[in-house]
Amino acid sequence: MALVQFRDGNSGIVVGEQPAAGTSISSKARLNGINLLVSAIAVALIVWALYWIVDWAVIRAVWTSEDGSACRVADAGACWAVIHVRWRIILFGLYPYDEQWRSAAACLVIVVTAILSCTRPFHTLARLTLLWLVGFGSFIALMRGGVLGLSSVSVNDWGGLSLTLFIFAAVSITGMPLAIMLALLRRSRLTLIGKTTAIIIDVVRAIPLLAILFTVGVIIPFGLPDALVGEKLYRVIAAFSLYFACYQAEIIRSGFQAIPTGQEEAAQALGMSYRQRVAYVLLPQAFKAVLPPTVNQFVITFLETSLVVVIGFFDVLASGNAAFGTAKWGIAKIEVYLFVAAIFFTFTFSLSRYGAYLERRGAPNAAK
Repeated sequence: MALVQFRDGNSGIVVGEQPAAGTSISSKARLNGINLLVSAIAVALIVWALYWIVDWAVIRAVWTSEDGSACRVADAGACWAVIHVRWRIILFGLYPYDEQWRSAAACLVIVVTAILSCTRPFHTLARLTLLWLVGFGSFIALMRGGVLGLSSVSVNDWGGLSLTLFIFAAVSITGMPLAIMLALLRRSRLTLIGKTTAIIIDVVRAIPLLAILFTVGVIIPFGLPDALVGEKLYRVIAAFSLYFACYQAEIIRSGFQAIPTGQEEAAQALGMSYRQRVAYVLLPQAFKAVLPPTVNQFVITFLETSLVVVIGFFDVLASGNAAFGTAKWGIAKIEVYLFVAAIFFTFTFSLSRYGAYLERRGAPNAAK
């Protein structure tokens, strides 16, 4: 590369150099040409990939076929016919066929309850508690039956989307109060209580969730009398709630630590009791500070509900496996998993968007 040198006028010493103008222009031209080529190749690959996906998923897709034979044609695309034929088993699992309307209604109850709990009229503890008591009671009445002329259905026959939603809602509702309690005990001024709580939290967080679920779902019943075993589903929910609570407790504790000490001291100066300080001063500010990781914890919990398939529950993922687990539909694994992924995406994306809305609403410069 040609260089132009600059010399001191008195001493003749070289004080600097730079590329010649023509050389610099040609180097930039070559660099721009390479960037243009790389960009063109990237765009071509993206266009090709999009065309292939649209061609496979829409243009050559098989939308209806009672036995899946049309999906075995050489030039056939996506076999969406499996969703058309097997959607009941994906959404409702082992639930009795004639009673599946109850499972659908129970899912609707949970979704409506969750939506209502996100609205401002229910942003009080009393109203929120009453809402979820009614919602959960209605869900269990619909799913279990035995009331209002509904036939009884064993918990072992629950499955599909309704089971996934029930586990997530139950873990969230029971785990959050437990997390708050653990966070408060962890910061207790009594050393014994604080250290003991810290040990419990650290031990639970050190064990994989799958190991915890397998232990309470499969191993513990061998060491307990039948009277103390209880329903497998409720044991799993209790263990899952403890796992959720231990992680969420550390998140909440970090929120407490972010609050200036003057806040609690001012509340004490106003004569507020410990309960009032926690309820009206500390918790609101702590949750506001840790809103993003809290929403993330809920998203992770919803995804982790799929782990219950390992211990014999027929959740929406296991139902999806059953949907293509026959000779007729064995070729439609990808389509079923995409459908199940779309279900998980819908719920987790809704959670993340609601979390973003709460962040915007709680921002200092948010419009009133």
